Amino acid sequence: MSETRKRIPELDGLRVLMIFIVSWYHIWQQSWLRPVIGSYSLDYLVRSGYIWVDGTVLLSSFLLFLPYARAMRDRLPAPDTRDFYFRRARRILPGYYFIILATLFVVAIPWGLYESPQFLIKDVATHLTFTFPFFRDTYIFTPLGAACWTLAIEVQAYLLFPWIAKAVMKKPALTLGVMGAVCFGFRAWCIWSLTDFSLVVNQLVNFLDVYVIGILAAMTFLKLSDREPAEKNKRRYARQTAATLIFAAALYLLIRMLYIQSGSTVYTADRGVAGWIGRLLNMQPPASDYVVIQRNQMIYRPVYALCFTAMMLSAPFALFPLRKLLGNPVTKFLGGISMNYYLIHQTVIVHMKRIRFPDSVSDTPNTVGEQPWQNRYTFWAFTISLVLAVAVTYLIEKPAAKLLNRLRARSKQS
Repeated sequence: MSETRKRIPELDGLRVLMIFIVSWYHIWQQSWLRPVIGSYSLDYLVRSGYIWVDGTVLLSSFLLFLPYARAMRDRLPAPDTRDFYFRRARRILPGYYFIILATLFVVAIPWGLYESPQFLIKDVATHLTFTFPFFRDTYIFTPLGAACWTLAIEVQAYLLFPWIAKAVMKKPALTLGVMGAVCFGFRAWCIWSLTDFSLVVNQLVNFLDVYVIGILAAMTFLKLSDREPAEKNKRRYARQTAATLIFAAALYLLIRMLYIQSGSTVYTADRGVAGWIGRLLNMQPPASDYVVIQRNQMIYRPVYALCFTAMMLSAPFALFPLRKLLGNPVTKFLGGISMNYYLIHQTVIVHMKRIRFPDSVSDTPNTVGEQPWQNRYTFWAFTISLVLAVAVTYLIEKPAAKLLNRLRARSKQS
């Protein structure tokens, strides 16, 4: 991989895959449509779809630290902090604020979804400041889109990241060690002291180990990239084959672990590699206990992150068919609208149920497995969310980004 190739197209495909499965999980929560291919059920993959959020956080950490890792390697100063904040704000704020305000004035207020004016003010204020995950009512019961918490966690991380990255550049072992210790200490306190994990499982402090792994992955990626140009064709082909096998093995292990996480099987009955990992980690199937599901999610979060890391680091060095499958114009386009799609889809799918679109015979078509309603609902949930995401990206986000670029250029000239 050339050093001049700053962008990594294969990661577009991974991002799209992660967000697609998370949104599929949310749509499944509304439709209860059990996905099957022939006689093989993918139900376990959808039931555990929330785990793929960890992959998006890992990918964000990797990409955020990559410029700092290059500076470390080349013994250059850290990237400009003001530029870092400007780029993040330009990318996120226009589309996010538009979606929040559109949801407020088109859905939440007209449909009377707020029980009091006080809750409305608190919910809007905390969403505009990305602090709503700190409060149970604005995090769990908000009508502004329950999926937005992921972006809130990311923005909180953005505020700290330049300072964390600079500390890593100076003292990597100490900085990453402290981050890991804080994370595991907080997680241990949650597991041993709390009986309800709903408010703590997705706090930023509970993702610090994922950020540590993402930072280490960025350093590893550069070392792998530096070695590749010097390799001869035969050796490069062997390395690409090995990378492809590593990707396949990591994906297989991840899927088998998700099978256990979803409660679809008892690990002692699994004699494969995932069964061995499950026994080694004492991994218990969560069945239908939501508390146990979130407990397992916290305990095995670093293990899932390592699986995602193996896929992320191997994909750019894999054989051409896999690289082309993940990195192509379609995945680039979908990756470009993925953030707005993710922010929009939860509101869309809930409101579709609220207005009974598509029409159903039963008042609860999901619980009775009404067909063809389940298929139609799933199709329109994906389609409408995708169309709206394209509109927000090209009518709001990108024009706003150009405007912010012009304003910044003028401020520098004055």
